[in-house]
Amino acid sequence: MLAASRESYAAAVDALNEFAAGATPERLTATGDEVLAVADLLRREPRLRRALADSSRASDERVGLLGAVFGGKVGDEALGLLTALVSGRWSTPSELLDAVERIGAETLLAGSERADELGDVEDELFRFGHVVRGNPQLASALSDPSAGLDRRGQLIADLLEGKASPASLRLVTLALRGFGGRGFDASLSRLVELAAARRDRQVAYVTTAAPLSDAEEERLAGRLSELYGRQISLKLDVDPSVVGGVKVQVGADLYDGTVSRRLAETRKALAG
Repeated sequence: MLAASRESYAAAVDALNEFAAGATPERLTATGDEVLAVADLLRREPRLRRALADSSRASDERVGLLGAVFGGKVGDEALGLLTALVSGRWSTPSELLDAVERIGAETLLAGSERADELGDVEDELFRFGHVVRGNPQLASALSDPSAGLDRRGQLIADLLEGKASPASLRLVTLALRGFGGRGFDASLSRLVELAAARRDRQVAYVTTAAPLSDAEEERLAGRLSELYGRQISLKLDVDPSVVGGVKVQVGADLYDGTVSRRLAETRKALAG
């Protein structure tokens, strides 16, 4: 997001946090579902999206349009979050759409937080993404547009039934639709990071040739916490092809100390 859009989104986050402080998990979940339904409509209706993001219109006019379209069709809490977004300034209509979708996801995560399940949801989203990445047939089935969203959504429901929380199922289905315009895998990763951020943590994706011991995990998490100045949520992946060493990615930062990387560099140097 550009600066103006970030400021507008921050105002909506403040409104969400104020609402979440006194809301039940069920109310937050229902509100998140309503906001995401509005995001689906805005995706299908570019003219409405452009009108709500049009900075040449006065804020009151845009808020009035929002109320005319959605008043009485979503709850007061959902309308309040949408109003906080629409009354702000947006660099592009697509950024408003992304913000509506994101505040919907954040509201679902706030519901999980109120239910004391946010850490579980974060782990469930990561594990499902790991399963999909390790199964090319499943990855292909979930990314096949000819199958239709309903059919692919049912596949996810069948796979996760009894294995993940309802909130995780909602968020995986959101990733299937392309959260923030991303592909399925990238959408899941982004949702994992949003869940971690709500717990005031940063995600570190760690790849090793063999599982780390509890003591090794603790040491690595501690070192990364010192480096980044906040708690770290480790997401571990075992990949024997790296041979040895550790690869760590935190945001855009990549630390690759694997044997496979060193071998690749050696082969490249010899070939040159």
